[in-house]
Amino acid sequence: MLVGVPREIKNNEFRVGLVPSSVAELVHHGHRVTVETGAGLGIGVTDADYVAAGASIAATAPEIFASADMIIKVKEPQAVERAMLRQDQILFTYLHLAPDLEQTKDLVTSGAICIAYETVTDRNGALPLLAPMSEVAGRMSVQAGAACLEKEHGGRGILLGGVPGVAPAEVVILGGGIVGSNAALIAIGMGASVTVVDRSLDALRRLVAQFGTRIQTAFSTKETIETLMKSADLVIGGVLIPGAAAPKLVTAAMVKTMKPGAVVVDVAIDQGGCFETSHATTHAEPTYVVDDVVHYCVANMPGAVARTSTFALNNVTLPFALALAEKGANAAMKADPHLLEGLNVHKGRVTVEAVAEAHGMDYVAAADCLG
Repeated sequence: MLVGVPREIKNNEFRVGLVPSSVAELVHHGHRVTVETGAGLGIGVTDADYVAAGASIAATAPEIFASADMIIKVKEPQAVERAMLRQDQILFTYLHLAPDLEQTKDLVTSGAICIAYETVTDRNGALPLLAPMSEVAGRMSVQAGAACLEKEHGGRGILLGGVPGVAPAEVVILGGGIVGSNAALIAIGMGASVTVVDRSLDALRRLVAQFGTRIQTAFSTKETIETLMKSADLVIGGVLIPGAAAPKLVTAAMVKTMKPGAVVVDVAIDQGGCFETSHATTHAEPTYVVDDVVHYCVANMPGAVARTSTFALNNVTLPFALALAEKGANAAMKADPHLLEGLNVHKGRVTVEAVAEAHGMDYVAAADCLG
């Protein structure tokens, strides 16, 4: 199979779909890999590094899309990229379709086989291809929030960990999953007072077992969130419903009750965000203010630490990429029900019920598409 790796073109996205070691592994298994020139520069990898790994270099993205059997990316294809997708071509990348009608329509029109990293599962029902980026985003959310709390960035002028004689910041984390636990790890390490909210008692027990008395936990109800929002200096949203739009846990009315200069970081923004006042921002312009509350809603947070993120992502995507290249999309998904869970659009049909429902489209079960 010919595998194509275009350069990412989303705003300030420096990650790349394959690193040289992944290219070398695909080549070792008899496949060909073409990488767009300059695709790896954001992580410190040159065209020469890719050539040494066995790849060929293409001058432009259209060359990649026109020739490759499978496109491997990091972020969802932008409009100009979606226009280049071909019938039966495999697209393997993050998609986040539930809040993105235009992308969904374009992928349906393309006739491509679109497999999303974020809905591939493992035998425990977890999301192994989302996990490393959730770890990165969770840890970054505290760094970003701490910076936004500085006065020059519009915040309250609070040091997250305080100093002797001055109380630390109150940090509230919505969601006790991978994002939330990693956010808690960094926030506790910086000396903040941390409360994690979740509706899963198992998740709360796991957090208490991990952090002990350094953390407070609260069962998620509307009243609980309303109360915590009023006292919080920094609120991090890390909730997820796989494949579906994120639930709006925080209303605009709740945001209005927050302290002037408080900060919200919406890590769930890729799936539409869990704050009613959220809209996606970029690394170039990461924040905006609503009711004196600073909102940080960058939709590709891990792109800021591109090298760490790319290598972490390749560690988990490579086995699936190899399976798709070895067997072809349909056979690979028939052989692996967890990879089948990643199928979002198949030759013009939407195969995730939550996506179809979000956009008023017809739904076809993924297994029924494979024949």
